[in-house]
Amino acid sequence: MAAYKVKVATGDVLEAGTRNSIYITLVGTRGESPQKAMSYKFLPGKVKERTVKCEQDLGPLVLVRLTKTRLFLEDAWFCKEVHVTAPNGTTYHFPCHQWLEGITTQEFREGTGRTHLTSTLPWKKMADDDLEVLKEHRRKELKARQDAYQWKNYAEGWPRCLSVDSIFDLDSNIQFSCTRAKSFKGLLIYQGTTHLLSGFLSRPNSWRSLDEMRSIFSRTKGRDIVPEYVASHWQEDAFFGYQFLNGNNPIIIRNCTVLPEKFPVTQEMVADSLGRGTTLDKEMKEGRIFIVDYEVLQGIPAGTIHGRQQYVAAPLCLLHQDANGHLRPIAIQLSQMPGPSSPIFLPSDDEWDWLLAKTWVRNADFYSHQVITHLLRTHLFGEVFAVATLRQLPTCHPLFKLLIPHFRFTLHINTLARTILINPGGVIDKGSGVTHEGLLLILQRGLEKVTYTSLCLPEDIQARGVSFIPNYHYRDDGMSLWEAIKRFVSGMVAFYYTDNAAVQGDAELQAWVMDIFTNGFLGRTSSGIPSSLKTVAELNKFLTMVVFTCSAQHAAVNNGQYDMGAFLPNAPSSMRHPPPEEKGKAFLQHFLDTLPEVDTTANILVALILLSSRLEDIRLLGHYPEERFTEAEPRRLIRTFQRELEDIHERIEERNYKAELRYNYMNPQEIENSISI
Repeated sequence: MAAYKVKVATGDVLEAGTRNSIYITLVGTRGESPQKAMSYKFLPGKVKERTVKCEQDLGPLVLVRLTKTRLFLEDAWFCKEVHVTAPNGTTYHFPCHQWLEGITTQEFREGTGRTHLTSTLPWKKMADDDLEVLKEHRRKELKARQDAYQWKNYAEGWPRCLSVDSIFDLDSNIQFSCTRAKSFKGLLIYQGTTHLLSGFLSRPNSWRSLDEMRSIFSRTKGRDIVPEYVASHWQEDAFFGYQFLNGNNPIIIRNCTVLPEKFPVTQEMVADSLGRGTTLDKEMKEGRIFIVDYEVLQGIPAGTIHGRQQYVAAPLCLLHQDANGHLRPIAIQLSQMPGPSSPIFLPSDDEWDWLLAKTWVRNADFYSHQVITHLLRTHLFGEVFAVATLRQLPTCHPLFKLLIPHFRFTLHINTLARTILINPGGVIDKGSGVTHEGLLLILQRGLEKVTYTSLCLPEDIQARGVSFIPNYHYRDDGMSLWEAIKRFVSGMVAFYYTDNAAVQGDAELQAWVMDIFTNGFLGRTSSGIPSSLKTVAELNKFLTMVVFTCSAQHAAVNNGQYDMGAFLPNAPSSMRHPPPEEKGKAFLQHFLDTLPEVDTTANILVALILLSSRLEDIRLLGHYPEERFTEAEPRRLIRTFQRELEDIHERIEERNYKAELRYNYMNPQEIENSISI
């Protein structure tokens, strides 16, 4: 008689326990145990212990089978893990981290990470799934996942997404936790009610003054420090330039060595801005001229708000890095077509002409940031990575274990976005100046321009020519995080993949990469996105890009939305007058009448507050409470990664302590593991 000591742990999350009946079966290389009743009452965070007796030793354990039944009421159960101690003292760890619903039987594998190597290769060193029961389990799991997680087209030319119609169609294991759902809904209701009671949501008219615009964020206690700074400095050219480095859209600025023909800035125009003893050509050759081009917005159809026509521009902006390292705009053109009706605005122009031109750039940046930098390049790509992982990598695969924490709640938040945020009649449709068709077109154009280089921070920084510009905190903090993530994932890869041949021979890995290439980047080879991986180095780079995109990059472009957008003129979501075609016509009331109405501002602000809020139940970068890895080396690598993140945090805190305006969006203490908001 062989006796196995079994410990079954219930997750420590809200409503994780159950009063339904739970049974367990142990599966080893020499057979399986009788089904054993565990209990009918499991409490959150608690462990149940039982002894399972067998007539003979089962050999090394490879699976546990959990069965949940009920007589009457359904009571879902979240199983954290199972530990089994064999008669010879060997302990087996079976990570679960899954909801069991209804009358169901689920099988969970022993926690050692297993790649999928082609068995005919002579260099195969790991006996991955030699047992038929494990091969069958792997096949069945992937088949079930591929049936459950299917692709669909949301819009022509967009990355494909998960084929569900609402959050209620999502599997419980990818939905918000109960805690997160209540926090999300509560904040949305609170902020909406606050603005309604304050009268903002019922005023379809212009703001009375610039000072009145402060009142809308002054009511958000504890969140008004940065908006107050923005409201005090938004008119300054230096702060305008600063935002291209450390604002919500820090990836669009590029070094300019040759002016494009469509932007005919002359030496005479910018001589005063450049100062004595230099020229525009000299400044370009020495790397101190930068350009921002919103060509993606050319010809985008504008919509209406309250029945009134809105307007969209596709401006170009030239900036100069001065002797003190500050970045300032020196020329702005509000269209892609130069000519008499598209003047080049300059700092020497009338105050309101120049301010209005800069505000048009901020409006264009709102669209570029929200639709491309934020929605496409983090949320939608994150969803592609998540769905491909669920479809192509089984739970036992080490890359599944590595990546799945970085997709927590992503499918839920994106599904929610498609139903209330970017849908026809949604928040963006009602509050921005572009039509729904225009939004679809902006993102389609954005995807056409995405390259693998642009998604890999070190290469992107070099390609944009911004390696040496000072005070670029996004770059500096981002590079620290990129390198820390790279060391972490490279250590994991080195543990599971002995050489390049192991990468090439992992059929599941190759299917995963191809799924991303095909459904995320629509098979566009010109993007440079790989459709297969041939070396360990290529795998390290690709994994670093995925983890960085889903954590640090999202934090950089998401967390400051309220800070930088709460004061309306700094990030207007629409413009109610067309771009000026001549100088000397702008004045204060015209400026106020060009910006969005009060209620439009309030609607957008409710969304920005929510999107940049820190909700309950967050998981910070590098924190993996669901212990999916059972081997010692991956656990050591996680601890090392956490120490490196703490060092980065301390360096950022030291810098911020001395700063007038803190840049904290890439502080590891502010970065979630995943795109969950």
